[in-house]
Amino acid sequence: MARPRKKKKALLIEPNYSNKFPPVGLMKIATYFKMIGWEVIFYKGDLKMFVIERIVDRLVEDLNSAETTERNWHFHKDVLTNYIKTRKNKELESLKLEESEVGILLSGLINDAKDYYWKNTWKQNPEWDFVGITTLFTFYWKITIETIEFAKFLVKDQANLMVGGVLASIQPKEIEAATGIKPHTGILGPGGIHKGNKINIDELELDYSILDEIDYQYPMANAYYSYTTRGCIRKCPFCAVPTLEPIYQSYIPLKERIERIDSIYGPQKDLLLMDNNVLASEKFPQIIEEIVASGFGRGAIYKEPNRLEIAVRNLANGVNDRAYIKKTWRLIDEFYSSIKGDDSFQLFKIRDKYHIDKLITSTKEKLIEAYEEIAPLYAKYHRPGVGKRRYVDFNQGVDARLFTPEKVELLSRIAIRPLRIAFDNIKTEAKYTEALRMSVAHGLKDFSNYLLYNFDDHPDDLYNRLKINVDLSDELGVSIYSFPMKYHPIRKTDDMEEDYSHNRDYIGKHWNRKYIRAIQAVLNSTKGKIGRGKSFFEKAFGQDINAYHKLLEMPETMIIYRFFFEWLGSDAAREAAHKLFNNEDICRSSTKDWWLAYNTCKETLDGNRWEAVLEVIHKNEFEYSSQQFTEPQVLQLLAYYENLREAVIKEGTPLYLMKQEYDLHPTLEAKRHGKKNNK
Repeated sequence: MARPRKKKKALLIEPNYSNKFPPVGLMKIATYFKMIGWEVIFYKGDLKMFVIERIVDRLVEDLNSAETTERNWHFHKDVLTNYIKTRKNKELESLKLEESEVGILLSGLINDAKDYYWKNTWKQNPEWDFVGITTLFTFYWKITIETIEFAKFLVKDQANLMVGGVLASIQPKEIEAATGIKPHTGILGPGGIHKGNKINIDELELDYSILDEIDYQYPMANAYYSYTTRGCIRKCPFCAVPTLEPIYQSYIPLKERIERIDSIYGPQKDLLLMDNNVLASEKFPQIIEEIVASGFGRGAIYKEPNRLEIAVRNLANGVNDRAYIKKTWRLIDEFYSSIKGDDSFQLFKIRDKYHIDKLITSTKEKLIEAYEEIAPLYAKYHRPGVGKRRYVDFNQGVDARLFTPEKVELLSRIAIRPLRIAFDNIKTEAKYTEALRMSVAHGLKDFSNYLLYNFDDHPDDLYNRLKINVDLSDELGVSIYSFPMKYHPIRKTDDMEEDYSHNRDYIGKHWNRKYIRAIQAVLNSTKGKIGRGKSFFEKAFGQDINAYHKLLEMPETMIIYRFFFEWLGSDAAREAAHKLFNNEDICRSSTKDWWLAYNTCKETLDGNRWEAVLEVIHKNEFEYSSQQFTEPQVLQLLAYYENLREAVIKEGTPLYLMKQEYDLHPTLEAKRHGKKNNK
């Protein structure tokens, strides 16, 4: 009798960087490989731990085959994992191998597995027939290259190691030079992985199940991810889209994809569309019709399905055991954490009975058995209620230059929130404000935009664009959230001393490092966005352009702990200082005193000396020669920039003690904005 052919295996990897959105390309590739009958695994995390996980899985099979008692080694996976990871004998001792009649054999298998990992024998026995690695931003260069180099040990033939995605498409030559692997560029069409295969991978629905195989939780979850168009008609010099999607595709069907996703994974709440210029499509009316027909018309409501029921169904149907073991366990664990009293105790007993209190010891069979008892209890608490509003988000933004009343009327038919209108250049102000007013006239009230800075703009341009949004919010009675986004080059140019595309250090021609740090310090305090509220904006960025310039020059620590350093110049601070130190010397660290020192230098130094001081401040590096500056007023000014942050957070310093005193009685304004730490 012929043995069944072993399935080929594909491993899909996303490097272990932080990102909001899941890897859409890998989700399509997962669908492709499953369509042609391959086994597929997705991983994001520490790849060394992934290797250990695979070794332990095989070890458990070997131990269960050798075991002569009823012990199920699956329930000891956590101990085996820790032993192989740490090589600490106390882990092995907890297994009491000496009590088994085959203890010597079991001990030998376990130690062989440990040596297999630590002696790097696994590198000589790669498991995977295909490894696919996605890439993202160019400044993730280091971690991406490290991931590619590690993956070489995982694939049987390096010819079947595919690197694709954003970075791969923008810098294919650089990746090949660094790793020897020639990346795939652009999107994956027919034959993109296997020559002659006619499946258009780019148009496949996404395999959402793979996201539950990993521990990483993407912030933008519970949404459909899709495109209704590809490419862009613009060729903006700062943008990677012309390289990634060089041909504009004006229509990609949507409704059938959503229906297929619903049938397997259950309905998702929101619709996140990653089109780069949807308004350029001549089929825009048809796109809107499909969005409405897919359940995302204006006012659309989402009712949460029974996620546990869907997960167990998919687990029983073998959709993706690795994913749905984790998802089923997580849902049960979250449910257990949310209930109390007798119901909590009942669920505790069920989890203990089926050994599903830990993920690592949970098995498919036991989870399905346990669900029979958990289902009635879970259903008791599952109340979809009236539901929640659904939202459509063209996440890459829409082009203000293409707005017409007809297109805005179409946009107003869908549950769009927010409407993101690009405002990357102050020169487009007229078109931008026209598009915004047009949208408000059609009933849209929630807006957002990305404000590119550090490209060829002036720092004042960023302030002015932010102020335009704040003023329009007040005038029109709408919400506009602005997200300033620092420009990073997508490739090295001839004028660069180093390859700034591989890090986050690029400084635009009108900017400097101090100004960049100042903007980032403000955005850290506002969580990266600026919303409605003139008083809040003016406190964050200044009530006018002169106050904004002062902010740009201000020591970073004074920006982060804004209210505290302003308070230091008050009568209340002087009283606190006298109570703590019997003098008020520490109060000379206030914002008011820094500004006095700044202006004293500006007014007393000649032009060249002042420029030399500014050069040090703007470089944001304060390691200078003791001979470079001897003027007392300069040394006093630069002291504000050097050690303030450490002095605020280091226990026992005068500034730390004053900060503790201040935190007992923060200013009213700080309280109003929820700034518990006065940042």
